[in-house]
Amino acid sequence: MLSFRNSIRSIVYRNISIRNASTSCYDRYPFLADLGIEKENNGVFDGEWKKGKGETVTSYNPSTQEPIATVTQASVEQYNEAVARMSDCHEKWMTTPAPVRGEIVRQIGEEIRENIEPLGKLVSLEVGKIKPEGVGEIQEYVDVCDFATGLSRMLNGKVFPSERPNHYMLEAWNPLGNVGIISAFNFPAAVFGWNSAISMVCGNTNIWKGAPSTPLVSIALTKILDRVLERNNLPGAICSMVTGGADIGQAMAEDENISLVSFTGSTKVGRQVGNVVQNRFGKSLLELGGNNAVIVHNDANMELALRGVLFAAAGTAGQRCTSARRLYFHKDIINELTSRLVSGYKSIKIGDPLEKGVLVGPVHNQAAVDLYRQTIQDAKEQGGEVLVGGNVLDTPGYFVEPTLIRIKSGAQITKSEAFVPISYIMEYDDLTTAIAENNNVKQGLSSALFTKDCGNIFQWLGPRGSDCGITNVNIATSGAEIGGAFGGEKETGGGRESGSDSWKQYMRRSTCTINYGNDLPLAQGIKFGEN
Repeated sequence: MLSFRNSIRSIVYRNISIRNASTSCYDRYPFLADLGIEKENNGVFDGEWKKGKGETVTSYNPSTQEPIATVTQASVEQYNEAVARMSDCHEKWMTTPAPVRGEIVRQIGEEIRENIEPLGKLVSLEVGKIKPEGVGEIQEYVDVCDFATGLSRMLNGKVFPSERPNHYMLEAWNPLGNVGIISAFNFPAAVFGWNSAISMVCGNTNIWKGAPSTPLVSIALTKILDRVLERNNLPGAICSMVTGGADIGQAMAEDENISLVSFTGSTKVGRQVGNVVQNRFGKSLLELGGNNAVIVHNDANMELALRGVLFAAAGTAGQRCTSARRLYFHKDIINELTSRLVSGYKSIKIGDPLEKGVLVGPVHNQAAVDLYRQTIQDAKEQGGEVLVGGNVLDTPGYFVEPTLIRIKSGAQITKSEAFVPISYIMEYDDLTTAIAENNNVKQGLSSALFTKDCGNIFQWLGPRGSDCGITNVNIATSGAEIGGAFGGEKETGGGRESGSDSWKQYMRRSTCTINYGNDLPLAQGIKFGEN
C-alpha cells in the first residue's frame, strides 16, 4: 500500500499577536473574499465546482495557529469522475492549434497578473513566507505563462537526412494526454504554474492535487483558470483540481489514465510515487529533496557571498528545496565570513510575514518545529557548535530562529536534508576537496561557488565539478529563473520543469520516415529476397 503521509535572544522579533487559536482569522483578511475564498469551500473542480465527499479540513495561519477557512476534500470516486471528464475533453484540447492554446495560457497569465497582490498575500498567509516572496512566487507563475505563450509557436522537431533515396526523416511531438500534478506546500502556486502552463500549450489536460495544508491557494488559482476557460467557451475540466490527502495521491499514481505524474515533495514519498508509476509504465517527473551547498573560496567577493548566503540559508525560513544547508568556507576567510554572517543573522527581523520589514516568517507546522529541535540536538551530539539561533520562540505560531552551526566536514548530520532554517558551516583548504564534499551527498539539486578565478569557475562547471542540476557561480543556491530547466540529479529525482526544453517531458516523440518515391530500399543496404 502506497503511503503519502507522512522572545528572541539574537534576532529582532516583531508584531506576532497572541490570538485565540479556535477563532477564525478570515474576517481580518478581506483579500480572501476578493479571491473567491469563503469560510467554507468546495474542494473539487472538474468543470463544475462541487462539494467534496471526503474529509473537511481546516487551513491554518502558521503565524498564529488560527483557522483561516475550511475545505471539503474530494473522495477517490470524485477524483475518478474528474479524470473521466478530463478525458472527454482531451481530444478537443489537443486538436486546438498550439498557438491558440498559447493564447489561453497568455490570458491566464494576465488574469493572475491582475490579482498578483491578493494572491501573493494568500501565499504568505497560508504558507508563512514573507509577502515579497509570496508576490514573487505569483510573479513566477505569470512569467512562466509568458514563456509558455512563446513556446506554443516553437514546439519544433528536427529533420534528419535519410540514407535512402527519396526518403525524408523527421520527428513529431504530440500531447501525452492527461497529466497529474502533485505540488508541495512551500511553493503552492509556482510549481503548479511551471507544470500546468507548459503542459497546457503542449496539448494536455491537467488535474492538480495541491498540498493538504495549502488548499486555499489551489482554490483561488483554479477559480482564475475557470474564468478564463469559460470566457473562451472551453471545458473547465481541461484544468481540473481536487483537494485531498494520501488517498488521492495514491489513486493518481496508480491511474493508467494519467500519462504523466509530476510530483514535488520529499525523496521518501517521491521514490514511492516513481515506483508505482513505473510499475504501470507511466511517465513521472520528480522534483524531490535538495541538500544544497555553497562554497566560498578565498578569492571571493565577500559582500556578494555574504548577501547570497544570508538569503539562501535564512530566507523562506529554510523551506525552499534550494535553501543552502551546507556552507563550505575556505580556511583563509572562514573566521571573518562566519563572524559577519552571524552578525547578519542577528539583524534579521522575524515575525508576521505580511508585515513590512519582516525577513523571516514561521515554519509551516508543528512537525517542522519538532524537526528543528531534533536536528539541533543531533548536531550538538555530533560535535556541532550553535553560533547563532537554536531556539523555538515562546509564542503562538511556528516561529524558530534561523540557525548557524559550525561542525566538522563530513559529519553525518550534514548528509541529510532538514527542511528548516539550519545551516552548517564547514572549513576546507583546497577547492577540489570542497567540490568532492559538495558531491558527497545523495541529493543533487542546487550548488554555488563564489570565486573570481576563471580556472576555478570552469573546474566547477565541468565534468569534475558540481554534480547538481543547478550549478551557480557568484550567486547562491536559491532564486532560479524560469527560463532555465529546474531540477536535479540523484535522489532529487532527475526531473526538469519550467524552461529550456523541459516541455519535452509533457509530450511524446515519434520518429517519422516518409517514402515519396516508387522504390522500397531498406536501411543498412539490406537486400531482402534478392540474389
